[in-house]
Amino acid sequence: GDNFKDKTSFPEGSQYTFDKLFRDSTHLINAENLVIPATTLADSCYGSMFQGCTSLTTAPALPATKLSSYCYSGMFSKCSSLTTTPELPATTLASYCYQSMFSGCSSLTTTPELHVTALAPNCYDSMFKDCTSLTTAPELPATTLSNSCYSSMFSGCTSLTTAPQLPATTLASSCYSNMFYGCTALTAALQLPATTL
Repeated sequence: GDNFKDKTSFPEGSQYTFDKLFRDSTHLINAENLVIPATTLADSCYGSMFQGCTSLTTAPALPATKLSSYCYSGMFSKCSSLTTTPELPATTLASYCYQSMFSGCSSLTTTPELHVTALAPNCYDSMFKDCTSLTTAPELPATTLSNSCYSSMFSGCTSLTTAPQLPATTLASSCYSNMFYGCTALTAALQLPATTL
């Protein structure tokens, strides 16, 4: 619509707005100049937007601070040439907001800072699943967890040698389910300070 670059939120009823927009565009290389200005998102608004863009090396900036359910779900899934991620400045998460966002990004070597301390159900579910070049996980400072919040987050990350500290003392149902499943390069177990399961 008009003046899109100034639109900081999605209008009512705008779920799935850019869902699958560039999906499987295997010749797309650079998206750093793509302007997606919203800071308040809508459900599934960017879902699978670049999924399967196997030549994509540079992602656009993602300035949103307030997320919605499934808003980034699968956004860069299977972008096998992507080595770095955009910053994720969000302070308010929603259910499934980052689900599978970078899953299958087999060249990914760095991760964004994940500084939120209160999580939503399934918010990081499978976020870095099968990122086989990832050696170090981001810090995970959250102390307020939700159901399945970290489920399968690093599953299949076969090069991961360093796991993050998990400081939460009160856990939620399935919060760590399969979080490091198949991480065959990990050599040390984590300390788990939780006292309420």
